[in-house]
Amino acid sequence: MSTIETQNIEFKQRWRDDFLAELCGFANAQGGTLYIGVDDKGVPVGVEDAKKLLEKLPNLINQTLGLLAMVDLLDKGGKQCVAITVPATEQPISYRGKYYYRSGTTLQEMNGNALRDFLLRKLGTSWDAFACEDATMDDIDPAAVAYFLRKAISAGRMPTDAIDDSIQTTLNNLELMTKDGKLKNAAVLLFGKRPQRFFISARFRIGRFMADETDLIHHDDIEGNILQMADKVMWKLRQDYLIARIHYEGMQRVEQLEIPETALRELVYNAIVHRDYLGADTQMKVYNDHIWLWNEGELPAGFSVEKAAREHMSKPRNRLIANVFYKAGFIESWGRGVGMVCKAFRDSKLSSPTFENLMGGSLVVIPRGNQTEPLNEKGNKTQLNESQHKVYDFISVMAQSDEPLNKPLNTTRIAKEMGMAYSTVKRVMKFLEENNLIRRVGSKKTGYWEIVANAFDSQSDSQNNAINN
Repeated sequence: MSTIETQNIEFKQRWRDDFLAELCGFANAQGGTLYIGVDDKGVPVGVEDAKKLLEKLPNLINQTLGLLAMVDLLDKGGKQCVAITVPATEQPISYRGKYYYRSGTTLQEMNGNALRDFLLRKLGTSWDAFACEDATMDDIDPAAVAYFLRKAISAGRMPTDAIDDSIQTTLNNLELMTKDGKLKNAAVLLFGKRPQRFFISARFRIGRFMADETDLIHHDDIEGNILQMADKVMWKLRQDYLIARIHYEGMQRVEQLEIPETALRELVYNAIVHRDYLGADTQMKVYNDHIWLWNEGELPAGFSVEKAAREHMSKPRNRLIANVFYKAGFIESWGRGVGMVCKAFRDSKLSSPTFENLMGGSLVVIPRGNQTEPLNEKGNKTQLNESQHKVYDFISVMAQSDEPLNKPLNTTRIAKEMGMAYSTVKRVMKFLEENNLIRRVGSKKTGYWEIVANAFDSQSDSQNNAINN
């Protein structure tokens, strides 16, 4: 038995029937064990009615939740405890009409879009796989399909002879048509002539702001199919919103975007692929010193901002859309996007973007400008090596999340979450603390680390003038 509560372990001193919600949460997530007769520090205190619980709980759990639980009597130092273990289930489980999910060490009730996505995922499907009832083949743009095939063949993810397939064959091969020949939602969004006729919010809105969101200078709405939308967004950003600095490599004139272009494109792809198309438009707000990119749809249940900051499995909201973007060579399918983005920013001597759930959606804040290394609280640059950057970026990302799971954020936990040696992390933390980049809040045992300053070199007056114009 573990001495701490985890994703799969919960402690209770006494049994109450409403703890069935805890078992419901375990079943909907990864399964787990609820220990009765153990305090919240993992110390066995025992229960007087252990044998009675052994008789009562299996039937109660089965009748209430429809689960076959394993209920065991344990003897821990002369204290009788009860262990109730439930497996992860393929079918969604509810308790008193509500659906719960175990995320980290917390129990969350799912509602609204999060519940809808959870139910679809448990049933082995996603929203983009449903038929778009009013759409026909006349709504599909042959040029968009041809564009996809060229990209997919070039990426080596489709055979060269696929270029000769009919549009209907291509859509069927991509599983974008139902068994009775109807177009799925994904097909219309990816290849439709006018997807916004069916999904009015399937547009990408870009706005140029000054001091705050009330100070709008101009804006653009990017429409059309979502497969080619990223190209349009990137072109518009380069033309009207961002600075492309000019330098020469030999005799060749090179225009380099102020933000790593591959990383920015990856963030745009993510916003397009993983958004909820029943919600609001994808929105990008460009300010003088940062970009605010938001799309409807929070991270999947049980998938926190914390997990996005490190290596993870890919969990697309729209599976068919994600598959087409993958085959076109636009995205990878291994959950490496956030890590690749942060590395690209570090390699360009820029602060990494930050990620958070906000207003029912996913927000990325992207730094702009001529930034190099983080400044300490005295305003001095601090050069960081790769390990120091990784830990600094991890704490920066974690600071964006308000989940209780994220505190205490101590050295032991950082080492575990990042898969780094404790001694390495301890040495890095000491360096960051001595350079006034992080500080300790609270005690060594229950406290956590936070960023002292996330400031960067200010731009020159000429750059600021260029940005403001």
